[in-house]
Amino acid sequence: MAIIKRPLSLPDMPEPWTATADRADLCATLSEPAPAARRWAARGLAAFPEATATLVAHLMQETDASVREAVLTSLTEIGNGEAVSGLVQCLRSEDVALRNAAIDAMGHLPDAVAPVMADLLTDADPDVRIFSVNILQSLRHPAVEQWLIGVIRHDSHVNVCATAVDLLTEVGSPAAREALEALRLRFPGEPYIDFATGLALKRIAEA
Repeated sequence: MAIIKRPLSLPDMPEPWTATADRADLCATLSEPAPAARRWAARGLAAFPEATATLVAHLMQETDASVREAVLTSLTEIGNGEAVSGLVQCLRSEDVALRNAAIDAMGHLPDAVAPVMADLLTDADPDVRIFSVNILQSLRHPAVEQWLIGVIRHDSHVNVCATAVDLLTEVGSPAAREALEALRLRFPGEPYIDFATGLALKRIAEA
């Protein structure tokens, strides 16, 4: 007779309860009706990189904010390519809270996100490109400025470029000056581009 595993019995479970938890038990507990159970299971799965796909799938359907946060925290701790791919999927979600949470999570994974950033910044969807620039705001990676310079040199969407210029106002160096001046010429009828590039160039000159 096959042994049927039951979801973890969570009440009164001592911390750290995940130390002896079985991956299959944790995955099963993600289906529990109690948010606390799902939250604890999601955190426990951070110890199992092979559960990344399960966490990503659960993230897409989880409705409780605290459980979703736990899933995102575990995906960030795992930080592998599969986790990043799952977070990228969230950038296309209609759920604003999920998108923003994914942007924040990706900002904490500079080494894992860097290999996909070029593709994100040239995505066919301008909204995804804007979200990708937003990721750069907290992505502590040496290529951030060069990625932003590439955006304002080549992106044809004014809102994407405006978002990139806003960030260059904070992180730009003299290396961005030529691209900023060229951007003004590409969008001569856009008052915000003129204002934002002027501000960025002023900050760079004063730095």
